[in-house]
Amino acid sequence: MTAVYLLEPDLGPAWYPFSDCRPIAELRAGVWLIRERWEAVADGETAAIFGPEHLRSFTDGTAPRVLARAEVDGPAIVGRSDFAPSGEPPELGQGPARLVNDGTTVGWWVPEGSRWRGDHPEWPEVELAGVTLHGAYDLVTALEHLLQPDTADFTNERGDGVPDGCTVLGDPGDVVVLGGLVEPGVVFDVRQGVVVIENGARVVGGSRLEGPVFVGPGSQVLGDTIRWSVIGPQCKVRGEVAASAFIGYANKSHYGFLGHSVVGQWVNLGAGTTNSDLKNTYGTVRLRVGDGQIDTARQLMGSLIGDHAKTAIGTMLDTGTVVGCGANVFGAVRPPKYIPPFAWGDSAARVARDAFLTVARRVLPRRGVEMTAEIEAMLGSIYDNATKGDDRR
Repeated sequence: MTAVYLLEPDLGPAWYPFSDCRPIAELRAGVWLIRERWEAVADGETAAIFGPEHLRSFTDGTAPRVLARAEVDGPAIVGRSDFAPSGEPPELGQGPARLVNDGTTVGWWVPEGSRWRGDHPEWPEVELAGVTLHGAYDLVTALEHLLQPDTADFTNERGDGVPDGCTVLGDPGDVVVLGGLVEPGVVFDVRQGVVVIENGARVVGGSRLEGPVFVGPGSQVLGDTIRWSVIGPQCKVRGEVAASAFIGYANKSHYGFLGHSVVGQWVNLGAGTTNSDLKNTYGTVRLRVGDGQIDTARQLMGSLIGDHAKTAIGTMLDTGTVVGCGANVFGAVRPPKYIPPFAWGDSAARVARDAFLTVARRVLPRRGVEMTAEIEAMLGSIYDNATKGDDRR
C-alpha cells in the first residue's frame, strides 16, 4: 500500500483561525478533508502529517500523527496540505516524479527504492488537477470548485430513492439518500447539483436543500434552506445556509443566515447569529488578523470560525469576520472583525484554561465523543500555545 505524508504550509496569518487548533490537512475542501483527497490520489492511508510543534499532540478520530519533517522512503506520496487534489488520479509510472499543478509543485511520487528529501527539481513532472489554497478563506473557493463534482460521484451508489412525500425539482436520480431519515415535506432542488444524505443523517420536513449539498453522517438539518454547502459529521444545522462548510461536530440549530463561511469543530452558534458575506461597495473582502490585513480577492466572503468558538444569541458578524478558536462572542451585538482566540465577550479578558476544559468535558459527550486524556492534553496544548505570553488568562 502507498503511504501518504502531508507537508503543512508555513502557518502565517492567512491560515488563522484554524492553524491554532488543527492541521491544514484536517480541513474540509469540498466534501472531503484535504487529507482524504490525497489518500484518494495514492489509494492509501496517511502515515503522518509534517506539521508545527504546537500540533504534535493533535488527535481527532482517524487523524494521523503530526510529526517533524523527515525523509520519506517509497512507496509513498508526499503532498502539500495547501493543495486539494481533484479528478481522476494520474498515472504515476515506475520512476519518481513531481506532482505539478499550473507549473507549481504540489506533491511528489516516491516509488519503492526511492527516497524523498525535499523539492527534487530534477524529477520529471506529472500533472495533478486540483485547487491551490492560499489561506483558510480559499476553503470557500474550493467549495465552489469541488462540491459539484464531489456530490455527483455519489450518483454511482445505490441509494434509497426519493423519500415518500418529498418534492424534487430536477432529476430524481440526483437525490442520493444513503440510509438517512428524510421526513415528508422536504424539497430537493437538484437543478444545479446533487444532494447527498449520508447514513444516520436526518432532514426534517420543511427543509429545502438546493444542490450541490452534502449532509454528513449523523448530522441533522432542522429546517429552512441549505444551498451549495457541505455539512460534516454530527452537526445540527437550521436557518439559511449558503456556500458554507461545516468541518463537523458543530451546532447551528436555530434561525439566522450563514453565507460563504467555514465553521470549525465543536462550534456553537447561538439563536439568530447572522453574518454578512458581501460588502456594501461590492469590493473584495479583506480579513483582519491581529494588526494586519489579508486581501482574499473574493467578493463573497463571510466568517471563519475556529474550533470550540461560541456566539451569543443575536450576534451579528460583519463581512470577513475571523473568530479565534475557543472564543466566546457576546456583549457587543456587532463584535470586531477580528476576535482573538479564547476571547471572553467584548472585554480584554480571556476564557480561563480550566473553564475551557470543563466546558469541553460537557460538550463532547453530547455528540458521543469521550473526553479522553489524549484529547484533554491536546486541548490544553492548543490553549497554552494560543495564549502564550498573554497575561490576561
